[in-house]
Amino acid sequence: MEYQLTRREVGGLMIGAPLTAASGAAAAPASASLDDTLRRAQESAGIPGVVAFAADRNGFLYHGAFGTVDIETKRAMTDDAMFRIASMTKPIASLALMQLIEQGRFTLDDPVEKHLPEFRDIKVFESFDHATGEYRLRPARRSVTVRQLLTHTSGIAYNFVSPIVRDFKPRNGETYPVGPLLFDPGERWHYGTSTDWVGRLVEVASGQRLDAYFREHIFAPLKMVDTHYSIPSEKHVRLVATHHREGGSMVKDATQLPVTLRTTPGSTGLTSTGADYIRFLRMVLNGGALDGARLVSAETIADMSRNHIGGLNCSALKTAMPERSNDFSFIADGRDKWGLGFLIAAADTPGGPSAGSLSWGGLFNTYFWIDRARGVTGTILMQFLPFADEKALAVYDNFKRGVYRLAESP
Repeated sequence: MEYQLTRREVGGLMIGAPLTAASGAAAAPASASLDDTLRRAQESAGIPGVVAFAADRNGFLYHGAFGTVDIETKRAMTDDAMFRIASMTKPIASLALMQLIEQGRFTLDDPVEKHLPEFRDIKVFESFDHATGEYRLRPARRSVTVRQLLTHTSGIAYNFVSPIVRDFKPRNGETYPVGPLLFDPGERWHYGTSTDWVGRLVEVASGQRLDAYFREHIFAPLKMVDTHYSIPSEKHVRLVATHHREGGSMVKDATQLPVTLRTTPGSTGLTSTGADYIRFLRMVLNGGALDGARLVSAETIADMSRNHIGGLNCSALKTAMPERSNDFSFIADGRDKWGLGFLIAAADTPGGPSAGSLSWGGLFNTYFWIDRARGVTGTILMQFLPFADEKALAVYDNFKRGVYRLAESP
């Protein structure tokens, strides 16, 4: 995801001519070229619909909407369409925690058990037999810290990237509020649900549900009026349908996800628009402030943007649930780093983001990047499984290259 969040080599999948974009309200030739390229890319990839936004520090560079909201109704995609952004919730929850760290509620090296009793006496897998489901556990050698939650070095993993977590079933009478962990805290990097516990820390420290905290301290100051855990009834019509690839074809999911969530997890769950999410990205790009509203200090943004996993690296992850995700890797696989809520690219992408750029994405093929060195950011939103779809990544790659051509044009 460097953005390329989880990006494989997709050079052979590049679609269309080189992008030379510019955008804005007027349909300038460069903007029309980018529109045409993205439209052809979306159609060639068999993707129902795409919304893309890009900006620099001064404002929008480009926005466009292509395809359909729903392959059955054929209703046209629009700029204000609402997408389930899944793990693009994580950077928002991470920023919320950093606001509280600025206030002295936590430190990065606090043991989480100091604030959440669920983290006391956690266990680590010593062995696991996939054939029988038998397992052995041992006490963790050290406590999980706040920093490790933010950097996915806690040992907590997702089931779709860990066969052990996927297959684990506790014995009768056993309960594990956290874990068991795949490894001792701080031992390595592995993507997981640690940010759910980041959200719980925000709730405990603030005394607010996460949705209420987000609304007051992030969404309202940034004027993100269309970002929700539970979608207001008047906005249901704008929600993009979820789809999946099946036998080479795109199929609408028979059961759509609920529009009202009973929980507010820090790892996932938000629905947003391209116009809303680009405002969050611009705030990060601009050092914690946007349009006169400061959410965190420039120093905090700089801290979130630096390596917090030391000599560990973010390496490719193999899927344990192919229906949910493909295998995914990164731009400089095995050398990329993790900050406080973001992947950090270890290398430049030719024609695209710089080394040090921040990125991530969401399960339904939504992606973003923030290039603080060159002052460019963007997001592209699609809505289907599996994650890290090669054709979706190719469309995303084309979009990024076009945005940089636009940003560098006179």
